[in-house]
Amino acid sequence: MNEFLESSTNSKLLSKERLSPKNMNQLTDTRVMVFCGVMGAIAVVLSSVATIKIGDFLRIGFSSIPNQIVAFLFGPWIGMIFGGAMDIVKFMVHPDGQFNFLFTLVPMVSGLIYGFFLYKRPIKIWNIFVAELLVKIICNLGMNTYFIMLTTGNAFKAIMLPRVLTNAGKLPCDVAIMLILLPIINKIIRPEFESSRKPHGNVVCKPKEN
Repeated sequence: MNEFLESSTNSKLLSKERLSPKNMNQLTDTRVMVFCGVMGAIAVVLSSVATIKIGDFLRIGFSSIPNQIVAFLFGPWIGMIFGGAMDIVKFMVHPDGQFNFLFTLVPMVSGLIYGFFLYKRPIKIWNIFVAELLVKIICNLGMNTYFIMLTTGNAFKAIMLPRVLTNAGKLPCDVAIMLILLPIINKIIRPEFESSRKPHGNVVCKPKEN
């Protein structure tokens, strides 16, 4: 059980190797790029069929799940790039109002947070809960609400309460989804990418001893 409930080594929260920007070199792997493309396609579909819009300032959906999976597998920096790229792609596929790069910063920061707490970290409820909680406080309730106020002129009180209630309600649901998905991803998909990073040196056969 522990074999797939825990990620690889270097799982310390502030591990320099785990959080190094050099991890972006994984994007040179064709398989990583293809996988990110597949996750991007799934994110676009989810944003179309699994998103409920309530009024002008509130959306409930699951299109961020591919972002979380990418950050979990490849780290905070690729998670940040993927989150920003997908926000732009989603807008191009389903334009809703005028594009504003401020809102693109929200999924980028979300990718950083998910990668920081989940990449090569044990898949435990505490790690997932803290990641989800910080994303909802910093990104959803903080950055997103502030940008809405800046761009629309709406008062803080008018939009904050329903957003707080929605994010509070989604928190246990999102944690549960990640607790189910991440062990499966870790067992089935992660080994495919980990094996590609192992050096393939020449095999030296030692002579048998008499």
